[in-house]
Amino acid sequence: MQIPRPLSIAVLASGRGSNLQALLDACANGRLNARVSLVGSDRADAQALVRAEAAGIAHFSLDPKDFAERAHFDAALFERVAQARPDLVVLAGYMRILAAATVADWQGRMINIHPSLLPLHRGLHTHRKALAQGDAEHGSSVHFVSAELDGGPVIAQARTPVHADDDERSLGQRVLQLEHQLLPSVVALIADGRLEWQQGGPWLDGQPLTRPLDWPHRFQTADASLD
Repeated sequence: MQIPRPLSIAVLASGRGSNLQALLDACANGRLNARVSLVGSDRADAQALVRAEAAGIAHFSLDPKDFAERAHFDAALFERVAQARPDLVVLAGYMRILAAATVADWQGRMINIHPSLLPLHRGLHTHRKALAQGDAEHGSSVHFVSAELDGGPVIAQARTPVHADDDERSLGQRVLQLEHQLLPSVVALIADGRLEWQQGGPWLDGQPLTRPLDWPHRFQTADASLD
């Protein structure tokens, strides 16, 4: 059987890059048939860039303040991304909204990880919102990127109960631990050719994915119908 070539990934991150590190670790230990070819950021001081340098990965930053319009910044950012010719762009803690034209150019080739059970709690402060609304469970979602904030078809979710003594910090730590497992698992589905963008939506194992996968269940099965 022919082994597919490693999936080439470009990662965009604005902060500490712990999800980037989760991808790098999964590549290094053979869990993920992929390589991170580029890391970009909108912040020169992002820890993600330090992680990239330590791993010997090409990396760069652009300052949004140097551009008159968001669309101009996005165009410059993704020009750099396109030069690396990635198969997939992963937004891993990238904190800027992308222009609709940019998203359209990369439709089906760009995913995002978000710390909530979408469509609940889009945007910022998701742990605070979950606690304030008395949610019984919280978690993380990986979705294909659309022009809508934290929109686009959700691929998979990981869940955790919300405990009575939780605060933002404790709940956020548990969700982050889930993210570090969820994101590489979803990227592995793409790298293995099981998850594809077809006919305007995600397909898993040759069937339309009609609702999000529940991590870690069903990641090893070929049944995507969920009926």
